[in-house]
Amino acid sequence: MRKAPTPVTLTNPEAIDTEPTKPQAQRRASGGGGLGRYVLVRFLLIFPTVFILVTLVFFLMRVVGNPITASVGGRLTPTQLQERLHAAGYDRPVIVQYLEYLGQIVRGDFGTTSTDNRPVTEIILQYGGATAELVFYALIVALVLGIPLGMLAAYLRDKWPDVLLRALAILTYATPVFFGGLLLKLVFSVWLGWLPLGDRASTRAQLILDRIENPTGIYLIDAIRTGNGQIISDVLQHAVLPALTLGLLTAGIFLRLVRANMIGSLGSEYVDAARSRGVRESRLVRTHAFRPALVPIITVMGLQIAMLLGGSVLTETTFGWRGLGFELNQYLSARDFVAVQGIVAMLAVIVAVTNFVVDVIAALIDPRVRF
Repeated sequence: MRKAPTPVTLTNPEAIDTEPTKPQAQRRASGGGGLGRYVLVRFLLIFPTVFILVTLVFFLMRVVGNPITASVGGRLTPTQLQERLHAAGYDRPVIVQYLEYLGQIVRGDFGTTSTDNRPVTEIILQYGGATAELVFYALIVALVLGIPLGMLAAYLRDKWPDVLLRALAILTYATPVFFGGLLLKLVFSVWLGWLPLGDRASTRAQLILDRIENPTGIYLIDAIRTGNGQIISDVLQHAVLPALTLGLLTAGIFLRLVRANMIGSLGSEYVDAARSRGVRESRLVRTHAFRPALVPIITVMGLQIAMLLGGSVLTETTFGWRGLGFELNQYLSARDFVAVQGIVAMLAVIVAVTNFVVDVIAALIDPRVRF
């Protein structure tokens, strides 16, 4: 007869529940999966991202020659041109220029324009607020239109409103920014006369805003500081068409993203369980299905801000919105490559930092992102 096994007595029965498993202990010891390590890694990724973008811009600008020859070479004698090249250091090897340019960026010096001899940092400080204001307006338009319409499309899946909204999303994304802007100007400014054709403010409002002490460059804030309701209304009216033009580009992406994620959430087990408990369908859409679908939207938002900054070049040019995009187009036309590479490098820094902030927000909302 086989002997019965000897029972094992646990001296600490709670050890099973409280003792972490070996992989968990190793991960806690190394800090893996923690918010602190995730934030640190994402922050460190800013530097190689900016480095790669700055390097690409620098060498692409040098493919067509040096900036001085490209911008003012035809208006100078050969002797004057050589003097300008030597003074600016463009007669040295490209690798030496590149290393010196990296050193300037580390010190916060993005160069001096060759056409009007202005520091690029000064241009960024003067016109950066206008671009930031336009991107903010466009992001509000994209969120206000894209998220509710995406929820509606998911709720009415495969019905005619869903088909119409999907087609609208594709149309807004595929329409060139400049064409959409011209079309909106034709309809709302020329035909209906409801909104201004362009600029950031009317001449009267512009004169008042220019007299403000220590202006921010963001007209809405400066208009609020004046305490004049007519100035505030004037600034907002001028912002409607540019914001719609740029915001519709991203609204279509948000619409399709929200729709796809909410369809997956509505078919999940926890939503079915809530539905079986008698939870109203509208509440299921607003809370149970929408919140899990929000994380991918926040993650993609960082990439969309980069797209908005790129689209702001054409939008600002179309509406005469004096921001970094408008100035960048002017310097491109003047072939001032120092200004172009300085502005693009600064935009690269803004995009990298914005993506870092968005990643941190996504990690705070959903801990699964950290792993």
